[in-house]
Amino acid sequence: MEKSNIKNEDREKGNIVELRFKEWLDKHDIPYWYIQQDIETFSSSLKKIFGAKRPDFMILLPNIGFIFVDLKYKKLITKYKKFPLDSKETTKYSSLQRYFNLQVWYVLSNEEYDYKTWFWIPVSKVLEGGKLEKYKSSKFGGDFFAIPITKFIQVADDNSLDRLFSKFFIEESKSEVK
Repeated sequence: MEKSNIKNEDREKGNIVELRFKEWLDKHDIPYWYIQQDIETFSSSLKKIFGAKRPDFMILLPNIGFIFVDLKYKKLITKYKKFPLDSKETTKYSSLQRYFNLQVWYVLSNEEYDYKTWFWIPVSKVLEGGKLEKYKSSKFGGDFFAIPITKFIQVADDNSLDRLFSKFFIEESKSEVK
């Protein structure tokens, strides 16, 4: 398959996962802003600092604030039970998160889960530990991190954000006790 066909197919799959995620947010009455990906909506100073990358959604959390979410159409690397995440993009999001004290999360799904299971992980957890190995993609080029499925918080279609944050805070408190 040609590179341009792969990019178009990836863009189409990305649009589907975003649409299905919007449906999930609306189903659970979760307030959000969809962030337009048009290059003209991105300030020149942010382009200089972080490149032209931005999350897809801002999810608004009453009495807390908000988190940024970048949706990904990703398939599990079945043999290793890991999801691939672009290392360059993750580093940019980590910089954005640290520089502005923002929370940035990845949310993954695909048609194998019928877009009814969402795999959530904060960018900070992707880079946690500092000893992540980067892998080269022979199929698409570029470096990526292979993150075990066990590091993600799974949220089913009938779950709300309550599940995400209860799991997240329980895991965080367990790791702080160790």
